[in-house]
This record gives sequence, structure tokens and C-alpha cells, in this order.
Amino acid sequence: MSLSIRELNNRIATGRIRIPAFQRGFVWDMERVAYFVDSLYKNYPFGSLLFWRTANQLKRERNLGPYTLPEAEAKIPIDYVLDGQQRLTTIFSVFQTELDRVKSGDWADVYFDFEATKDAQESQFVALSDEAVDKDRHFPLRTIFDPVGFRRATEGLGERQIEIIENLNSNFKEIQIPIQLFETEDRTNVAIVFERVNRLGLELDTLQLLTAWTWSEDFDLQTRFRDLRESLAGYGFSDVGEDANLVLRCAAAILKSDPSAESLIGLTGSEVRSRFPLVENGIRGAIDFLRTQLGVETLDNLPYPTLLIPLSVFFAEPDGKQVRYQDETYDVIHRWFWRACFAGRYSGQTIRSARADIIAMHALKEGRVSDLGNFTSAIGPGFFTDNVFRINSAATKAFVLLLAQMKPRSFISGAFVEMGDVLQNYNRSEFHHLYPKKFLMESSTPDNQVNCLANFCVLSRSENNQISGARPSEYRSLMPADVSSILRSAICPDSLFADDFQVFLSDRSEMLALEADRLMQL
Repeated sequence: MSLSIRELNNRIATGRIRIPAFQRGFVWDMERVAYFVDSLYKNYPFGSLLFWRTANQLKRERNLGPYTLPEAEAKIPIDYVLDGQQRLTTIFSVFQTELDRVKSGDWADVYFDFEATKDAQESQFVALSDEAVDKDRHFPLRTIFDPVGFRRATEGLGERQIEIIENLNSNFKEIQIPIQLFETEDRTNVAIVFERVNRLGLELDTLQLLTAWTWSEDFDLQTRFRDLRESLAGYGFSDVGEDANLVLRCAAAILKSDPSAESLIGLTGSEVRSRFPLVENGIRGAIDFLRTQLGVETLDNLPYPTLLIPLSVFFAEPDGKQVRYQDETYDVIHRWFWRACFAGRYSGQTIRSARADIIAMHALKEGRVSDLGNFTSAIGPGFFTDNVFRINSAATKAFVLLLAQMKPRSFISGAFVEMGDVLQNYNRSEFHHLYPKKFLMESSTPDNQVNCLANFCVLSRSENNQISGARPSEYRSLMPADVSSILRSAICPDSLFADDFQVFLSDRSEMLALEADRLMQL
């Protein structure tokens, strides 16, 4: 079937054509809108629109661009747009005069430009704000189907201009918009068609596809994601909810024991809806474990965010039920975490590693023999001398979490550092060189040694300013008489104050490696 622009717009204005909630919003800019109108005018192919016709109106719908659609008349079939929303919104917004825009934003009217060169490639139409319109040059397309407005807009035009506009008017009134109609009351079929259509065109991300698949009047996946994000904000983990792919992979791991988000598409909507509390509780439980047991305050602190995936599997339980585990179980998870961090288990082949860890997590949770954490993880002093301190690198994050386990003390006051604040405001300002750069530069120490992990500790900017470029033997006078507890909390050797950087580097990297190995062997 096909509809004229007038008939198409009339059906939209009367509420018979609508946008389902699982569709994207309107994303075209006004330049693209003008070019599409030019394509219509020049009779270029532009594809068909795909409508789903149903007798039942959805409870959740989306606006058509900047327009709120009126309620549909009772007992009249409704056509929901499955494909072609951008083109449909363009046609309606350019030519209709019945509905008011509920938001302005970047929206503007489209005009025919009398001075534009007639060219197969370039557009003869422009989108302009009211103040940019020249009435002698620009003709408003919104008047094409408005007889009174059209007559007013043509007043004062020259004979040649009127001839052009009459041809333009006739052209747009004759255009037929091809429509493909899909009639069904089976929502599953609608989701399948929606997915396949979008895979052939601009592919949707998995969250949007899954939203289409699981959508119902009482369940909206993206809303649940937003609610989850807001509930995690108070714990410093709102970034988890904002990372849709990470949450989807956690969901896939919990619901399908497979960390690839695409595996969720095989589930029915009712399965996802009924089991989604497992996902929410699994993620919340994993985050609570990270915060209370490992001192991880934000997603930024994790060397590999994907560590959350198998951990969420362990804590996934229905509402009202909590995971209870023995100390031995805690030790296994603790050991797995540190081994994965230092061994770079999730730096490559993430899906493969996650699948193995998910299986092992299930076994651990069910009391069966589990090989969780049984992978090569030994590191030596070289980890701390070969890796440079970069705030967002996985090695640096593992190193910072290692320091946090020791409950560091202030170098000058000796008081405990508020590591929760340091990790929540995770940035370079709270970490500084034990051997100041200025001192090391004087001895021509290579940059990679100056900035290696073993030369860093938790040190506030104010304390660093007090120490400035002084050598360790000099800033020792600023510290308490007994520095043993401070050094121990920083995993730092007494040789710090000997002013021999190479000896210190060897001693400290050895201490750090031993402490890391202790955590990996618990």
C-alpha cells in the first residue's frame, strides 16, 4: 500500500500512526531533514515505511519527534512504526500545521530556496530559524497543504517564482509514500521483525534489541537499568548502571551462564522479566562484597570492570534471600580476585576467561569442587619496577588496591589515611613519588624508573608540597620519631632513607611482590 503525504500526516495527527516505546528517538539533524525533503522533491528512492497494525494500544509510547500525539479513537486499528521513524517524523514535521511542538531544541522550519542552484547532488531546501528567513528568497513548505497559508505565502512573488512554487506544490501532493503493513497481535513476532529490520539497517545495540524483546506494558528494561544505576549511585558505583554493556553481560552470566550479552536474545520476554531481580541482586551483592571485603569504592578502582561479571553470578539470589558463605568460601573468592588482578586474566580473551570463572563460581556456590582461581598468577618484583604509574592502567589499579589493604598512614602526621575518600576521588593527586622526581633527575635516573610503581605511595598533595624535591634523608625530619608503622603501612623498606634509589627500588619491589603473593595465596 501507499499513502499521500496529506493522508499520512492526517493519520498521524489523529493518533492512528504512533511510535512504540522501544523505538529510538528522533536523531536526524535539520540539515539531514532538508536533504531528505530534497530527495522527495527530486523523486529519489527513499524506501518504504514498516507499520505494525494492532487493535490494542500500548501503554508505553514515544513522542513523534517534538510532537505529542493525540489519543487514538476507540476501536480503530493503530499502526505502530517499526521502521522508518526518522523519515516519517521528517515528513510530518515539515508539512503538518495541526499540532504544536512540545519542545523546540534544534527544530526549525524547512524552506525552498529560490536562489539555490538546481543540482542533482545539492539540496534546494534549507532549514532556517525565523530570524534567518528572507521572504523574497525562502518559501515555507509548511504551507503546501494549508490553502490559506499557501495563498498568503505566495503574495508578492514574481511570475517565475509562482510557477516554481506551483510545480513544487503539485509535486509534493502527488508523492506516494510506500507502506509495508504487518498485522499481528503476537508481541513476540513484533520483536523478531523489529530486530531483523534493524539488523538490516542501522543496527541496534543489544540493550535496545533486548528492550524490544522483553518489553511489555508493565516492564521496561531501560527503565530498570536507570533505576539500578540510581540505586548504586550512593555506593559510588553509578557507573555500573551507565555501562549498559557491562550490566547486560552480568545479566547474561546470571541468566544464561554466558557472559556474551547476545546470548540474552534467546530468552523469552517473560523469562527476562521474571528473573530480572536476580540480576539486580547479583550486581548489588557483588558490589557490596567489593566494597566491604576488598575496599573497592568505585568501578574506576577495578583493574578490570569485567571482574564484576562472575562475581555477580555468585551473589545472584531472588528477592528476600541472601547468599551466606563460610570463611573458606570467602578465601577462595578473595584469592581469585587478587590472582585475576595481578595476572591480567581479563586483559585478553575476556569471554573465555569469564565463562570458565562463571562455571567455577556456580560450583563454589553449590558446594561442589571448584577450580576458581586455579590459574597461573605468580608475579615477581619486576611487576612493580617494569610498570609505570598511570592512573587508569590495570597494573596501577591493582597496585593501588594492594596499598589500600594495608590501611596506609600519613607520612607526616602518622594518622590513618581515609582510603575511602582517596579511592572514591580516584585521581593522580593522592599518589606521589617516594624518591622525588627532582632528586632523581639530578642523578639522570631514567624516566621509567622514576615513575615505576615501586616509587609511589599514597601521599596527599599537601604532604607532597611539604616534602617538595627533598631527598628521603631530608624529609625524614618531617616524620614522627617512630616511622615503623608508617613504613609498614606503605609496604616500604627502611632503606628508603639511605638515599640510594637502586637499593630502595630492589628492596621495595621485593616487599610488594611478597605482599601481592600473600594475597594471592590466602
